[in-house]
Amino acid sequence: MTFKSKTMRPDLFQSPDYYLLDELLSDEHKMVRDAARAWVKKEVSPIIEEYAQRAEFPKQIVKGLGEIGGFGPYIPVEYGGAGLDQISYGLIMQEIERGDSGVRSTSSVQSSLVMYPIWKYGNEEQRMKYLPKLATGEFIGCFGLTEPDYGSNPGGMVTNFKDMGDHYLLNGAKMWISNAPFADIAIVWAKNEEGRIHGLIVERGMEGFSTPETHNKWSLRASATGELIFDNVKVPKENLLPNKSGLGAPLGCLDSARYGIAWGAIGAAMDCYDTALRYSKERIQFDKPIGATQLQQKKLAEMITEITKAQLLTWRLGVLRNEEKATSAQISMAKRNNVDMALTIARDARQMLGGMGITGEYSIMRHMMNLESVVTYEGTHDIHLLITGMDVTGFPAFK
Repeated sequence: MTFKSKTMRPDLFQSPDYYLLDELLSDEHKMVRDAARAWVKKEVSPIIEEYAQRAEFPKQIVKGLGEIGGFGPYIPVEYGGAGLDQISYGLIMQEIERGDSGVRSTSSVQSSLVMYPIWKYGNEEQRMKYLPKLATGEFIGCFGLTEPDYGSNPGGMVTNFKDMGDHYLLNGAKMWISNAPFADIAIVWAKNEEGRIHGLIVERGMEGFSTPETHNKWSLRASATGELIFDNVKVPKENLLPNKSGLGAPLGCLDSARYGIAWGAIGAAMDCYDTALRYSKERIQFDKPIGATQLQQKKLAEMITEITKAQLLTWRLGVLRNEEKATSAQISMAKRNNVDMALTIARDARQMLGGMGITGEYSIMRHMMNLESVVTYEGTHDIHLLITGMDVTGFPAFK
């Protein structure tokens, strides 16, 4: 059955800036953000509902993602990146997730979970071989850490590799992997024979390496998710990331990704708020716009308050990231707070639209379903709470 797209409502999004935070941004920040915003309006908004309904990733947008800096914007220019700062990276993630969390997932996985470890933990040969192609989207990558039995406890992984003299032999499986079905390379975290975790670059086409797609998702439907299966995969020794090992290596990548999510979630919240605000002025009930009623104003006032608080949180976190002062615990706080904030706003906005809120004519229900994944991946809502708890008390409560 062929899916026929209906006429889409025009993308009338206007970004809320209640505390004039644009005054804290440089001209370059605003230029980067506005370019990403314009691209989302032109290339993502008109098609994303159709692709979400079909549960298909729109591969034709990959090149455009590269052009707006969606892939490794903070990677140095000599490796194909844009050499931008961390606030620019956050603003790009915000704008892309304003369009769709699944598209932002593709972007942030490529940036923080594939390009970042090659840049930080790889050698010069690996950087020159992979980063320029990843920056343009010629190569798409994925990140293999989560396993069927090890999600919040990645250190318990069973995926392993053995030194066979002239190569490594990799065995195991990973799941819930964004980009897996079409990725050209995978950054895979596995234990060596001593139990030490290392990163390996596994390329599509290596014998014994397969990437079955995960179907029947109600969330991130416009993002491709799959598994990584390793059945006696021969990995060349030059594909080992040499400059960092141990669990801290993948967790460093996750810090970068979670930072991007903290910004991205604001984009989803902004879109839901903007949609609900516009609807509240247009929808007439009992002879007046619903926006003139107290209960609807309460919802909107709380939405813009929470968005503003989240904007301030991420801006400050971006400054700390630029100064290399941000801690993992600070990033956890922002990720947890902002995704929870976005989910609450999506749910309230859906109610404001009544029955229309569940249709694909508006973006809210799609955002709400997507955020149910975002609140879980890259560290669950509860785990991030415990990270903050451990940071302020000094007592780990994970076990």
